[in-house]
Amino acid sequence: MVEAREERRLQRLIQRYSRYDLLILNELGYIPFSREGAELLFQILAERHEKGSVMITTNLGFADWTQVLGDQGMTAALLDRLTHKAKIVNCRWQSYRLKQSLERG
Repeated sequence: MVEAREERRLQRLIQRYSRYDLLILNELGYIPFSREGAELLFQILAERHEKGSVMITTNLGFADWTQVLGDQGMTAALLDRLTHKAKIVNCRWQSYRLKQSLERG
């Protein structure tokens, strides 16, 4: 996204991600966003708001998103859009990888 912005292809990229019925973001927060990256993610998700579904997987609670995105106001606005009419599935189980490792001893 940052590269597209620098090459002035950002609007086309945002439109591309907006046209899919479902956008999946896997492991959100595994790597913190730069300020610019967080702003670009916000732009894409704001453009998609009420136009298509978004599925996000993350190990973070909502309270921790500000640390990853870096801006409290932007995080609040993003969560407001994402949770509006959302189905939130909170899975609180042990990692299957860790469980398998412990079983092997």
